[in-house]
Order: sequence, then C-alpha cells, then structure tokens
Amino acid sequence: MFKRDHSYALVTGAAGFLGAHVSREVMKLGDVSVVGLDDLSGGFVGNLPPDMQFVQGSVTDSELVARLFEEYRFQYVYHLAAYAAEGLSHFIRRFNYTNNLIGSVTLINEAVKASSACFVFTSSIAVYGAIEPPMVEHKAPRPEDPYGVAKLAVEMDLRVAHEMFGLNYVVFRPHNVYGEYQNLSDPYRNVIGIFMKKIREGEPMTIFGDGSQQRAFSYVGDIAPAIARAPFVKGAINDVFNIGADKPYTVNELATQVARAMGSPDHPRVHLPARNEVLHAYSDHSKARAVFGLQGETRLEDGLAKMAGWAKTVPLAAPKPFTGIEVDKNMPPSWRNFQLQAQ
Repeated sequence: MFKRDHSYALVTGAAGFLGAHVSREVMKLGDVSVVGLDDLSGGFVGNLPPDMQFVQGSVTDSELVARLFEEYRFQYVYHLAAYAAEGLSHFIRRFNYTNNLIGSVTLINEAVKASSACFVFTSSIAVYGAIEPPMVEHKAPRPEDPYGVAKLAVEMDLRVAHEMFGLNYVVFRPHNVYGEYQNLSDPYRNVIGIFMKKIREGEPMTIFGDGSQQRAFSYVGDIAPAIARAPFVKGAINDVFNIGADKPYTVNELATQVARAMGSPDHPRVHLPARNEVLHAYSDHSKARAVFGLQGETRLEDGLAKMAGWAKTVPLAAPKPFTGIEVDKNMPPSWRNFQLQAQ
C-alpha cells in the first residue's frame, strides 16, 4: 500500500539485465520501496526480483510516466532503460533517439516536477568515441554513433536541469557489462552472450574483423551495488563516473576465455567483415574508486565462470530481427542477411 511518508524509487529497465541487478541492490538499502518499469522489449519478467512491484510500459509513454510519478512521488529515479545497441543505432536513428533521448527527457521532466532527490542515469563509454584510451571523465566526449550521441545528450540535459531546477543527479558510464540475466538471444549486442549462445547451439563464434579490437569486460556484480548507493554517497552527487573493469582484452582473447568457461576450449570461430566501430575502448576508474570506495574487480575468467553456469541452463529463445530498420545503407552483411532471412 502506498504511504506518503515513505520513500519510493523507480527503476526503469527493471526486467532487463542491468536493471534486474540494480533493482536487487536498491531493495537491499532498506526504507525504500522499489517500483520497476519495463516494456519487456528486451527484458523478461523472470529477471525481476521477487516481491517487487512491476509496471509494464515504456518510458516513452508520457501519460504512464506522469501517472506513476503522481502516485508515488519518487524520491529516487534509476534510469537504466535503453535500447543499447551501439552498432545498430546507425540504422535505427529515429528509434534510438525516441527511446534513448526523448524517453529520458520524459523521466527528467517528471522528476523535476516531483522534486525528486536524485536521478541516477546509466550513460555509456560510447560517449567518448574514438579518443585515445584509457577514457577519463575530463576528456571531451566525441561519440561516433547515434547511441553515444543520445547518451551524451541526456547527460547534458541532466546538467542543465540541475542548474535550472535543482535536480540532483549521478551519471555512470559503464562499458561491456556481462553476467547473469543477460539476453543471450539478442543478435546485435552483448558479445559474451552471443558467444555463449553460439557455443550452446554448436555454431561457430562470430567475430567482426580480425578480432584485435580491445575492450574491458565488466562483471555486473562489481558495478550494480555502486549504482544503487549513488544517491546516498555525498561525493557522487552531480558528477559523472566511469565504472567497470580496468584490464582490456582483445575480442580474440575474449573468445578463448568464453569457450573455456563454457567447457568447449577448442570451439571454432569465424571472422566476418569488419564493421564501423571504435577499435580500442577502455576506461580509467580512479574517480569511482575514490568516491565509492571500490576495491578490485572480478577477474574475467571468474566472472565468465559465473555467467556460464547460469547460461548453460537458461532457456534459449530464437533470435528476433529488429523489425524497424530505417536505413540499410552500409549495414554489416551478416546483419543484412539475417534481416532478409527473417522476412
């Protein structure tokens, strides 16, 4: 039952991968009731924490969002809902900006009107683009895809909303997060999930280009607690933080580690034509460690072992093509063929 003297938190994307983990961490805080919002376009009801109130709907539904804020007067907003497919965002530009930018602004408007205490936003390392790694927060962002552009625009909007209306915020820039509850059947994103699904189905792992691209892969258990605590960490308010793993790996090295974790160390792989993407992307996390007191990180082999134990047992759904491609020029051939085969 709703209580006016009680604090409520909204978690968007609660049935998705990161949202499911952050929801659980927020529920551990105590004295805060959590309401989850998700349109289930990429998440699953089974990911939701038990006993959490859930509303199915989209952040782009301004009437629904307004009703929820009117009912609960959310003190804390954790905005994790997004269609997080950097490569595909070039070909779904309108969809990307509607969901990832306009949907975010809809939430910010309501948070301002409700005088919310803090708005926590998960941005992305994609805002940096191809600047020389490691990415550091003070370096000027130069996003190279519409997904990164949308994320940076929301960061900027939060800053001006704070300056105009006093809305406090915390922005996180995570990167290549993996772990339990990830959607293994998404053909466009989450390389670790794609590899694990390929192995389970006896198909070769697919790698764009020569596999020399470098990324640091972040186990979700290392970052979800900090995101949940953010509104209550004094030094975090109205600031931006990189968060995730420090050590970069090539995609070829990742494929080797995933195959071992899945119990198929000699699993075959195939190389597809390279796509337009940043080749080397990993961040510096000194700022987050200092402010949040973060200690160490889960080794890649240990995190993959945890995810593999879950991934070997979860039901696999058939991959679904994105049905609203807006521009197909220069689309990677494998994606184009997948779209054509599904028609």
